[in-house]
Amino acid sequence: MKAICPREGLLSACQIAGAAVASREVKPILSNLKAVAGPNGCTLLATDLDLSIRLEVRSVRVEEAGEAILPASRLTAILRESTDEELTLEASADATQIRGQFNEFEMPGEDPANFPDVPSFADDKYHELQAGALRDLIRKTVFAVDKKEGSHHRYALHGVLWEVADGRLKLVGTDGRRLALCAGACTSQGAADTKGQTHVVPTKAMGLLERLLQDAGEVVRFSLRPNEAVFKTERATITTRLVEGRFPNYRDVVPEKHPIKIALDLLRFQTAVRQAKIMTEDESKRVTFTFGKKKLTLNAQGADTGRAKVELPIEYEGKDLSINFDPEFLIEMVRVLPSDAALTVELADKDKPALFKSGPDYLYVVVPLT
Repeated sequence: MKAICPREGLLSACQIAGAAVASREVKPILSNLKAVAGPNGCTLLATDLDLSIRLEVRSVRVEEAGEAILPASRLTAILRESTDEELTLEASADATQIRGQFNEFEMPGEDPANFPDVPSFADDKYHELQAGALRDLIRKTVFAVDKKEGSHHRYALHGVLWEVADGRLKLVGTDGRRLALCAGACTSQGAADTKGQTHVVPTKAMGLLERLLQDAGEVVRFSLRPNEAVFKTERATITTRLVEGRFPNYRDVVPEKHPIKIALDLLRFQTAVRQAKIMTEDESKRVTFTFGKKKLTLNAQGADTGRAKVELPIEYEGKDLSINFDPEFLIEMVRVLPSDAALTVELADKDKPALFKSGPDYLYVVVPLT
């Protein structure tokens, strides 16, 4: 194959597809990208056998159709360091050459036939929604997923639950100590609702999908199968295995009724939490929130760090209630909301989970520290 490629465009494509490249320990050939050049342009393929991507590389001029195996990390390094705007990529089973006006590189080749198949999107029954809406759903939930490598649970917590019912898509992320749920409208093309089914998409696949959702207006299709999920954007197809195991029943986690409801100024609340967090200790990570008459007081204290006291005016006339939170849990929640978003907190007592809400489609449950 032979193709003339814009360096920046090819670099961006390699960096995106690189998220699905496997380490050599999985299978040596999977540490590479496969390029397929034809009349309609060039496509990069990558897989680690759990996550796969087919990605269109735009503005490529194909002079000779064909296929090639490209060392992922070395190719990315060449593209990052090269000073040429355009590069010629010429490859065979024996060698791959990359030439520019000022640079030339040659690497050993491999037989493209040894690279496993990376599926395209062929489903005729699927759901769809706009990329901007999906990106918002992902950002507001994926941060709450369990991030600890190798942690074991009775539930599948290393991914985001996808559930479609009655023309609505719900994404839910949790690590067992907090839970984020965001919903939005979607349409279905012959695909059935998935309520009551478990489709937990791994965090790695969620991150790769989010990186592709740059054009807010484009339509994204997705199909939720028994053991995998497939996503189709204008440029790419992502296929991922689902996280095995049961996802907790989030309906049981979300409190039905809390007697105390308080509106919060989002930016002032964020500032107050960040200020109090300065004096928390790494081990305890505790801030005491005292909701009192017309005032929220945040206290943090550590044997080695010192203490902090921050006050924030609120519209509250009830009895004082003190409750302990990990401040980072609240900062992460506020960070994914628009600066002008409405925010309320619903409380019962110091031992019951708090429920934060922003609009009708977003809620965040936080378990207090004891």
